[in-house]
Amino acid sequence: MASSSYFFFFSSFFFLSLLSIFPSNSSLTIPISHFHTNPSQDPYQNLNSLVSSSLTRAFHLKNPQTTTTTTRTSVSSHSYGGYSISLSFGTPPQTIPFILDTGSHLVWFPCTTHYLCNNCSFSKIQSFIPKKSSSSKILGCQNPKCSWIHDRNLKCRDCDGSDKNCTQICPPYLVLYGSGNTGGIALSETLNLPNNRTITDFLVGCSVTSSRQPAGIAGFGRGQTSLPSQLNLNKFSFCQLSHKLDDTRRTSSLLLDTGSVSAKKTSELIYTPFININNKNNNNPREFSVYYYLGLRRITVGGRHVKIPFKYLSPENDGNGGTIIDSGTTFTFMTRHVFEPLINELVSQVKKNYSRAVDAEAKTGLSPCFDISGEKTVSGFPELKFHFKGGADMSIPVENYLAVVDGDQSSTTTCFTVVSDPPEVVTGGPAIILGNFQMQNYYVEYDLRNERLGFNQQQCQ
Repeated sequence: MASSSYFFFFSSFFFLSLLSIFPSNSSLTIPISHFHTNPSQDPYQNLNSLVSSSLTRAFHLKNPQTTTTTTRTSVSSHSYGGYSISLSFGTPPQTIPFILDTGSHLVWFPCTTHYLCNNCSFSKIQSFIPKKSSSSKILGCQNPKCSWIHDRNLKCRDCDGSDKNCTQICPPYLVLYGSGNTGGIALSETLNLPNNRTITDFLVGCSVTSSRQPAGIAGFGRGQTSLPSQLNLNKFSFCQLSHKLDDTRRTSSLLLDTGSVSAKKTSELIYTPFININNKNNNNPREFSVYYYLGLRRITVGGRHVKIPFKYLSPENDGNGGTIIDSGTTFTFMTRHVFEPLINELVSQVKKNYSRAVDAEAKTGLSPCFDISGEKTVSGFPELKFHFKGGADMSIPVENYLAVVDGDQSSTTTCFTVVSDPPEVVTGGPAIILGNFQMQNYYVEYDLRNERLGFNQQQCQ
């Protein structure tokens, strides 16, 4: 989804009324799977929707303050391009679906029987009910964890006992995402993991209102509130499932590694280091520091080097420019300074074999599109490759950067699934956001202890 900004947003009356709903091995595996939505029967409309959500997501990641031992668990991919896992909170446990999001760092669930979600496509949204959990506690304002989601200079009001309405609880939060928002209060709760492992005093958001957020979000970014940070994970890893619309039932596994510190590399993976940013520029939001920046050195198309200014490939200290990897972005985003020379090179190599499909470009919002009518497979397209710091080369297969659409009267087109901002839009933040459509059938390992990303191309089951 997106990096988050936090603001006070409840009135005192609503805030106080909200309180009445509450009563005074080293490795784990979790299933990961597709998050089912209701895609349109029109393939052009589906692609257009993915373009819109990817651009909205990218705009927010670039402008996060602008409103617009191992554990295994299952992972699944959203039909719009994300992944979902199920986590259990509370005593007794309540299991809730979450979107796995490496571009944000708060863990929150739809909360209470009064949860309200505006503009949500789901008729029924599963909520956590604090009254049913004996371990639910509202986070106090004096609790150091409160400063994880609010300004560190937050001043808590002193209560001398004379004012019955005076509280010392952590103020409400509002989280802004590219596609919507959510708001609520912070809880200290028990997280129940596989193998009968429990984590007490886990900070989780109890959201009572949202917009366009049909499920909770498990932030896997680099902030203090993220699930990897709170569990003190050495690494986490998963295989990124295919996003074919007719293949949304497959599941993979999310591996959470809390074992002893080790510098060993996982067999078969190649690694590139994460790039840390200082973010000393006060004009840039601190949310940039929670992203996983990578050192992209160059991009090649069919073995030919695309001429891109280096400042757009690798980030400045303040987080502007550079490349991040984000599980919540569907189609890879590139700023115009990267996108235009890339598609110019692609078109120059492809135009000899295929003609442009202008109508498909207008319908999908993707460009360029090509007419491949009469062909059973996509062939004749060059290899796209990202070359990262440390000699880690990532080859993007044709099926990972092209989407094939069967139109009317036996016409078939294929479109380049990378998006960009309009020429007049100038924003800061990352210049490239590597989305999961391009990472289909890649196993990825976020090695947090050793500050590196490992990856390997394989068929995800």
